[in-house]
Amino acid sequence: MTPDTEERPQMSVEDFEELVRRAPRKLRNRLEFLGGKLCVRHGPLDVDEFEELAAVAPETVRLEYVNGKVVVKAMPDGNHREIFVWLMEQCMQYRSDLRLYPESGVKAEAYRKGRARTGGTLARRGHFKAADIPVYLLIDRDTHTVTVFSEPKDGRYLQAPSYPWGSQVDLPDPVGFTLDPEGLKDYAD
Repeated sequence: MTPDTEERPQMSVEDFEELVRRAPRKLRNRLEFLGGKLCVRHGPLDVDEFEELAAVAPETVRLEYVNGKVVVKAMPDGNHREIFVWLMEQCMQYRSDLRLYPESGVKAEAYRKGRARTGGTLARRGHFKAADIPVYLLIDRDTHTVTVFSEPKDGRYLQAPSYPWGSQVDLPDPVGFTLDPEGLKDYAD
């Protein structure tokens, strides 16, 4: 489960000012706040510059690096948390050997050319690894779909079927169980 790449959420002036105060000196003069959006002057940040900025961002600001752009993402809301708990319960019911870890940062250069934060990462108990994730589940509240990315190869997923909410969702191995996302309708908005 991960946030989508759309740039809807914006930051407040106060959050922008705090981000600039905390930013590495070399980046401060490159950050602008235009029309409620965080913008970067003088070309895009490279990955190292982004990681420096994201590391000092205030807890009220969630940054991702998508296709070479810095994107401000919405902080998880109550419905996001309910979806996370629902998914965790499903996973525990079918695969007690797996754990759903919240809010994981992932490097996704080949797939999304940057850095992103997942809503949750499913991994075996006692072994957290955010690279080479064999099954990646995107629960999209805007389109009311569940997309299952699987068969990673060369930084991309070869399979990515989408299902409307209410349809059974078969999760391939190594997860290997079927989700019934009917309950997600309660958290659509």
